[in-house]
Amino acid sequence: MTPKNFQIVHQLNRRVRILSPILKSNQERAYIFEIILKKRPEIKRVKTVWEIGSVTIEFDPAGLPKKNLLILLDAILGNLENSAPALRHPEHKHFDGKLQDIDLAVEGMSCASCALLIEMVLKRDERVKTASVNFGTETLSVQGTLTKDDVSHLVTQIGYKTYPMDTLSQRKKLIEKEQNRVATAKHRFMWSAVLSTPVIIAGMAMVTSRKLHWMQLALTTPVVFWAGFPFFAKAWRLARQRAANMDSLIALGVGSAYGYSVPAFINRRGHLYFEAAAAIITFVLLGRYLEERAKGKAGEAIRQLVDLQPQTATRLKGDLEEIVDVDLLEIDDLILVRPGEKIPTDGVVIHGVSTVDESMVTGESLPVVKNEGSKVIGGCVNGNGALRVKVTAIGMDTVLAGIVHMVDQAQSTKLPIQKHVDRISAVFVPSVMLLSGLTFAGWMMAGASFSFAFGNAITVLLIACPCALGLATPAAIMVGAGQAAREGIYIRNGESLETAAKLNVIVFDKTGTITEGKPKVTDLLKLSRLSEVNIIKLAASAEHNSEHFLGKAIVAYAVEKEIELETCTHFQSETGRGIEAEIDGKTILLGNKAWLIEQSVSIDGLQNAASDFASQGKTPVYMAINGKEAAVFGIADKARPDAAAAIVRLKNQGIETLIVTGDTEKTALYIAAKVGIETVIANATPEQKLSVIRDYQAQGKKVGMIGDGINDAPALAAADVGFAIGTGTDVAIESADMTLVQGDISKVTNGIELSKKTITVIKQNLFWAFGYNVIAIPVAAAGRLNPMIASAAMALSSVSVIVNSLRLNKNEKNL
Repeated sequence: MTPKNFQIVHQLNRRVRILSPILKSNQERAYIFEIILKKRPEIKRVKTVWEIGSVTIEFDPAGLPKKNLLILLDAILGNLENSAPALRHPEHKHFDGKLQDIDLAVEGMSCASCALLIEMVLKRDERVKTASVNFGTETLSVQGTLTKDDVSHLVTQIGYKTYPMDTLSQRKKLIEKEQNRVATAKHRFMWSAVLSTPVIIAGMAMVTSRKLHWMQLALTTPVVFWAGFPFFAKAWRLARQRAANMDSLIALGVGSAYGYSVPAFINRRGHLYFEAAAAIITFVLLGRYLEERAKGKAGEAIRQLVDLQPQTATRLKGDLEEIVDVDLLEIDDLILVRPGEKIPTDGVVIHGVSTVDESMVTGESLPVVKNEGSKVIGGCVNGNGALRVKVTAIGMDTVLAGIVHMVDQAQSTKLPIQKHVDRISAVFVPSVMLLSGLTFAGWMMAGASFSFAFGNAITVLLIACPCALGLATPAAIMVGAGQAAREGIYIRNGESLETAAKLNVIVFDKTGTITEGKPKVTDLLKLSRLSEVNIIKLAASAEHNSEHFLGKAIVAYAVEKEIELETCTHFQSETGRGIEAEIDGKTILLGNKAWLIEQSVSIDGLQNAASDFASQGKTPVYMAINGKEAAVFGIADKARPDAAAAIVRLKNQGIETLIVTGDTEKTALYIAAKVGIETVIANATPEQKLSVIRDYQAQGKKVGMIGDGINDAPALAAADVGFAIGTGTDVAIESADMTLVQGDISKVTNGIELSKKTITVIKQNLFWAFGYNVIAIPVAAAGRLNPMIASAAMALSSVSVIVNSLRLNKNEKNL
């Protein structure tokens, strides 16, 4: 025969490999196809590679001749094409309109396969580009052209609830819901345990008294239909969607045990499984309660950040004060912050003097003086003075909300290693159901009693828990990202947490990264006939619009000398090189040597002084007026006190370090010698910094980049992991994967060490989760376990994964 829906690319007597365009790039169809094939006992093994539509089938030709197999494959694929939904990949979807990111909290997920189900439903929608659901954090992230209400509707249809988490106040309400869930889980477990204990004791004693049998029935019924109601309700909703998860296995196991026992009790014939039904519910509820508590501990970092923001604010309307919910504040509102109060949101001080403790947000250990014109951050604690503050940011636009969102994103991101686990989890529950059926059939064929075969089948359903497998990665990421946040390292995405463990090259910018970023003008040589005051006035007036550290140093120098600045009529910046400005009819050029030479300015008269400055570790900034050399500033910026120790720690880990800077070679070499870096690339443009990153990557190396300025943004974005200094520019922070809040570059080493420990914990979790199932399922199928032990083991397996992940918190002192 000639197949219509596939082509044969390789065949042997017992194996055939096909390629089918119906399966290509369609993960869901491939899963369904594999599940259908595995239901046939003649088919021994199926391996699918859905990305290319490849399927390898090993079969028994005696039971299923090759000709019949090919007919079967063609028929199944034809049916899939006509009926199965096509889960199209983002590159095959067309999006009309602006893509938006939607984050929601999800309530009602009971295990990791719930998250997988929600994710699959979301990805089916043509308006969704990417979707990620995290069971550990109970959140979802969607990018697409649909609205938040659309996402909520899709999720609600399959029996789950969603809640907004756009503001910190909404996050607080979600935390309260989480605390209520823990209390409810404890309440449900406690009552189930009280009712189940006599039933379990009677069952283990194998009592024959009719009165005790009545007692078992009476106590088991509320356990099954009240305590166990959520399992049955969820299983039913999923069944209506033609889906299944761990709740389906529990409902099937408990329902079978109870459903078999009731007629056996009435007819006084056969074994009773009341104790199994009650014990399964009780042990699973215990596991869920412990899991909720453990997840709460894992999410402690988010809660600590959310708790920084107060719920109310004192808003000023003329001379009147009113207490309002912080979510009701608007831009330009005037608020009063009394001594000792937390600042409700970001703003700028318009009246008052005080000190503010910003340690929880920025890591700055000493209180910072705030007066008129100073920016303040929501969540920080005001000192002894009263401040009147004009609101400049609200909701998700505040610094604190941005940090929380960054931690959220890190905790909800799926690592590459997790994507392989998801593929296994997607087919796990259906496979377990099939295996349970085969166990029952096998024991019956072997001549075992119905009750023995039935008990083993239930045990297989219960012991094969995919929850531990699904929690292995998210739990570790959640704890790892939270621990990083406590250390002042804010991770933008979880993938960088995995990649950081593999870094073998770290590229440093110099100014503001290796150095403190607090440069001061120490020297000035002028050739112009203008006075020194006028030279400084023109230079500072030109640099007043610049974001660069060196430009700010010149402005600060003018302010220190109480020189009044003039207004620029024209300003142009060349990133990493210099600026051009028009002031009072004069064309001012300020920048490095290459910039002035490029503008056809001769700087021969400034060279010797500039060389002397550079040999002392100072950065020379050249100045020209109307195309002629005018002056050179010497600007000193000390190396960070922790830089040398950080470099030693990196080298001890086998990581190569180098400085790539736009500064002069002499200055860069001076600073490099101070901190112990041998390799220096000086006078580097942003394009050259990017090229250095690319060159190392072309050699197969994993490269980290640490920078703080606009000129570092391309390299930060291109690096395998970009580390931004928290005191740097917004562009640099947005381009990086991790932000070092306090600017302490020793935190880079901490981040790498934490990354390695997190990956180790993930591997341990996966090993035990896989090992648990590899050992437990055959033992259960062989009749060596009873349902009570199986349900207890299943519950504890998930808890053990979270407890192992929580070990990352114990390493806090070592980081």
